[in-house]
Amino acid sequence: MNVNEKETIYYDQLSMDGWTMYIATTEKGLCFVGSQAEGYDAMKDWFARHRPRAVLIEDLNKVIVYKEQLVEYLRGERKVFDLQVDLIGTEFQTAVWDELQKIPFGETTSYSNIAEQINRPTSVRAVGTAIGANPVLIVVPCHRVISKSGKMGGYRGGISMKESLLQLEK
Repeated sequence: MNVNEKETIYYDQLSMDGWTMYIATTEKGLCFVGSQAEGYDAMKDWFARHRPRAVLIEDLNKVIVYKEQLVEYLRGERKVFDLQVDLIGTEFQTAVWDELQKIPFGETTSYSNIAEQINRPTSVRAVGTAIGANPVLIVVPCHRVISKSGKMGGYRGGISMKESLLQLEK
């Protein structure tokens, strides 16, 4: 894709059982899962900052498979996602995001453990920053990362959303 070429992003809102979030996909895969109860403007602002060539098009048909799996997860019917993701980040970020996808359903790990797993044991803060930049909440399960002391730590979706997701997985 050349620097001036637009990127088509398809999106829809997922709303069920108290959960409301926007999800978005490219032809390559899921590229964004928004925070609980954040509106369209929050998604639009995220794309303006992180994928500025994005052209957002509402299209349920393009996101339905992703939406269905997220709904199944939120209902407690799915533990593993079978979805393509389209993540754009630095080499370090993608290493962290890849490691996050290895955390099993219902389990948690620490920021320092993630740093060790990617062979960067002194990069705990950078791991936290990369986790905070994760564009695909839930599917890339950054909610499963807590501090060594057991505290929640930060979460792009907010601590309440993180706690709800961890409770769902118990």
